[in-house]
Amino acid sequence: MGLEPRGRTVQGRPTANPSGEEPGERPKRKVKSFEIRKRLVYEAWQRVQANGGAPGVDAVSIERFADKEADNLYKLWNRMSSGSYFPGPVRAVEIPKDHGQGVRVLGVPNTADRVAQTAAAMLLEEKLEPIFHPDSYGYRPGRSAHDALAKARQRCWKQDWVLDLDVRAFFDSVPHDLLLKAVAHHTDEPWVLLYVERWLKAPMQMPDGTLVAREKGTPQGSPISPLLANLFMHYAFDRWMDREHPDAPFERYADDGVPRTQGGIDVEDRTRRAVLCQRWR
Repeated sequence: MGLEPRGRTVQGRPTANPSGEEPGERPKRKVKSFEIRKRLVYEAWQRVQANGGAPGVDAVSIERFADKEADNLYKLWNRMSSGSYFPGPVRAVEIPKDHGQGVRVLGVPNTADRVAQTAAAMLLEEKLEPIFHPDSYGYRPGRSAHDALAKARQRCWKQDWVLDLDVRAFFDSVPHDLLLKAVAHHTDEPWVLLYVERWLKAPMQMPDGTLVAREKGTPQGSPISPLLANLFMHYAFDRWMDREHPDAPFERYADDGVPRTQGGIDVEDRTRRAVLCQRWR
């Protein structure tokens, strides 16, 4: 019996990649607009949780935020990284000033906004702490009002005249443009610059529920405001004093300062309210 004739083996034609065509590219991995470490957001949350505090206008307390900690932190990180994060309004809380001199308005951000602000403040603090003036004591790690008082007591035995000064309504009136310019001078993190501007411009919800737009000031009560206030005063007062009055040492706590000199110095243009005090021994 002869061999059975067989046909030529036919190669199957590839359909996925026709001849002459390059293989299709794999889908590219989505890249976030900003590189923000998840660990930074988590460490910021730990600080906020340790500090406690009241809820903002959304009524989400720290305890309620912690109930869904992983989900809330991921959502916040995702929005911050993609550029879609917008802070909520700041809740205004009125507290009486000392000696019955009116009220002071504090701004309480939402819990998520406090975490975001703390994350940015942690990054800025690393760069700003080394350049801050040694006689600046307010809202700085390892420093307190007691340290400022101890230094003031020591120096008051050496100089004859003391100026007690306070910037009137400083937290309510600091100019946004100059503040943002100072921040940009010390960081090139685009997300920090973007969100600091959004925090500064976030409206304030008054006790009666009305929203008030803000074109200046940084509300007391938010985690990043003390750092921003110190940065502004670093340029507006500390460096100015060193340049114009190098022989007049001072102690400053936020917008309150105590310079001293053998004669007198004119700081009215910088402090907006300066009171010449009697010789302090």
